[in-house]
Parts: sequence; structure tokens; C-alpha cells
Amino acid sequence: MTTQYFPEVSDQIQYEGAESDNPLAFKYYDANRIVAGKPMRAHLKFAVAFWHTMKGTGSDPFGGGVYDRPWNKSGSDMDNARYTLDAAFEFFAKLTVPHWCFHDRDIAPEGANISESAANLQIMVDHAEALQQTTDCSLLWGTANLFSHPRYTHGAATNPDPLVMAYAAAQVRYAIDATIQLGGQGYTFWGGREGYCSLINTNMQQEREQMARFLYMAKDYARAQGFNGVLYIEPKPGEPMTHQYDYDAATVLGFLREFDLQDDFRLNIEANHCTLANHTFAHDLMLAASSGMLGSVDANAGAILGWDTDEYPSNLYECVWAVLIILKSGGFTSGGFNFDAKVRRGSFDTLDLFYGHISGMDTLAHALLIANKIIEDGEMESYLQQRYSGFQQGIGAKIMQGNTTLVELEQWAINQGEPKKTSGRQELRESLFNRYIVGGLVK
Repeated sequence: MTTQYFPEVSDQIQYEGAESDNPLAFKYYDANRIVAGKPMRAHLKFAVAFWHTMKGTGSDPFGGGVYDRPWNKSGSDMDNARYTLDAAFEFFAKLTVPHWCFHDRDIAPEGANISESAANLQIMVDHAEALQQTTDCSLLWGTANLFSHPRYTHGAATNPDPLVMAYAAAQVRYAIDATIQLGGQGYTFWGGREGYCSLINTNMQQEREQMARFLYMAKDYARAQGFNGVLYIEPKPGEPMTHQYDYDAATVLGFLREFDLQDDFRLNIEANHCTLANHTFAHDLMLAASSGMLGSVDANAGAILGWDTDEYPSNLYECVWAVLIILKSGGFTSGGFNFDAKVRRGSFDTLDLFYGHISGMDTLAHALLIANKIIEDGEMESYLQQRYSGFQQGIGAKIMQGNTTLVELEQWAINQGEPKKTSGRQELRESLFNRYIVGGLVK
């Protein structure tokens, strides 16, 4: 196995079990272990985010880059891009991760004009395609960076200048082409600057309509090129804008229904974005899943600092909830768990990239075992069914079927008398849930 960029890891990371003390081994992620009729690998569909893992610099709002990466030293932007792809696929192979994700500007530098940018991207996509054929790692989804360049200061699709939207259209076109060539299962839209700083100089409805028109054009282009994958929208409330039009899962669902886009788009839910919206990860997942609109997940975690800290997922309680919701909704089809996460500013070593991903993969694999056990035992689901059983029969069933009226409900209430108070048993449910996590109910 090639050891050009990661010589400290000489072979593929192996599963060694929960008793292992080897930091370069999986404790719970056994890719071929059958859980609920499928291998772990097929349930979790892990992906590495190219932008953080390979292009991250350790910068934050208070300081620039601090990492010294061996694949970023040649001086030529195109050479560096090629070396970075080479390093990435060495990393993917050694980590044994089945998928990766990218922005167009992660893998190829922007050129002096649209044509040069497209040519740069094509060269690197051809190289990535060749590298994919040497590993078991395929593309989960691609996307375009419509937020970093100065031209997108006031947004891309929502920019008041049509010329800026036209530049964004060209960029998305080539990013979709790249995704198709690399066999991507989906394509993601994250509106990094699709929002406003102040309403005093913003026509909100105009910008929202522009965003809808842009999504229509992108959808039509993708389908015309034969792309049958899923198109995702990734909600985020703010940062860098004061308010973004894809604020959270509920906002995006409403937007898609308002503009009749719900048949072609699904949601890519990021845990850290839920934190920024003052929601739990489970909340947005549940909204998307219950609407049949959950597509994929950006797996990370965030501290309450006001911006994306993008830490690797390590909270088992939160991850069990996430995997439980996904399993109960039928599991991933085109999507998966993309590690939109980065090592800390002080984690300088390339070895830390392995530690972060191994930890995240093990946490979610452990969560999968626990969530599956919860489903198999059925006690949690049985309680929910019993709690809402009144709506499965009698007047409750008539309510849900739309076969009653306010007047009929009033008369029924008079006949029944005052409702009896019934405990929600929250503490008991929490106790049971915790037993699965820490009480040894899962082997």
C-alpha cells in the first residue's frame, strides 16, 4: 500500500473489538457485521469530507491557518490539487471508508475565467475518476462552492446582480457534470450566503423567488444530463449571514412545498447546523424523516460558540437518537454519514485525521448496535403506540380521518366529562434509553 503521505499508517485500519487499546483500530465499526439484515457498511455509508480533511488549515475566526500538510508544498495550484487528491485516496484506502464528498473548488483551483475554471475542474475530475478505480471509495455527493469568492459577497442565486447568478449557474453546471462523471449518488446545495445581512437593503421575497428559480434550472439541467440521483438542500440558520433562507429543516420543507420543488429535493441534515438553530440534531432529523424528505446527513457536533466548530461526533446519546430515527425511516438510500468535521486547531499531525475519523465511525457504529437493539426489543415503540392509541379508534380515528366536526367533538367531550390526567413517564423513558447506552443491554 502506498505510504507517500501517511507513512505512520502502513496498512488498512482493522476492526479489533471493544477491548482493543489500539488507537488505530476500530472498536465497534465492523464493516461486514450484519445488523438488521445489512452489513454495517451499508447502513452507515460513511464518507470523508474533502474540504475539511484535505483542505482544512486549522483557521478560525481569530486566526489563520496553522497546519503544514505534505501535499500542499509544490507552489503550483494545479500540482497541489493533484497531490491533494493523491493524498486523499491514500487516506480513504487506509481508513477503509466507502465514500467521499467534495466542493468543486476543493479539488480544482479557480481559473482566470469561467472556461479556465471548468478546464481545471475537468482535469482533476479525470484524475479523481482514475483514483476511484484503484480503491473501493466512490463519490457520495458533490457540490459547488458558491460562497468563498468575493463575487458571492451578497449571495449567489439570491444576489441582486443577475450576472453573479449567471456565474453561479455556470459553476453549478460543471459541478453537476463532475458529480455525474464520478458516479455520485447525490448533489447538495448549501446556500452559504443565500440570505441577508439586513432587511433595510433586502427584498426578501425577490431573493427567495430567485433561489427557487435557480434550483429549478439546476434540477432541469441535472435531469437533462441523465442524473437520476437525489438533490439535497442543507439547512443552516446563520453564519455568515444574519439570516439564511434555508434556516432549518422546517423552513426548507416549507420552501420546497411553497415553490413545488418537493418531488426532486431532499434534506441533508447537519448536526452542527441544528445546534446553531437552537435545535437538537434529532429534532431536524425527525422533521425530515417524518415528511419522507430525509436524504443524507453531515455527521459532526458543535460547541455553543456561535459558529461551526465541526467536531467529530462523540456524543453516543445524540448519535443513538440519530441512527434510531434513520433506521425507523427505512435507512439511507442515496445518502449516508458524511464526516463534515475537522480536527482541532491544535491537532497538527496528519495522524490526528485518522484518530478523528476512527472515533466518529466507532461512535456511529456503536449507536447503530444500540438503536437496532431498541427497535428489536420494541418497548420504546410500544409505549408510543399506547400513548397515542386513543387516535387509532373511535372519535380519535374520526379526527385523523377528517370525519368529525368541532360541534361533534364538543358533544363527545360533554358526554365523557373531564379528562383524566395521565403521566407522560418522561423520566422512565429516559431511564430505559440510558440503560441501552450504559447499562449493558447491547452486546
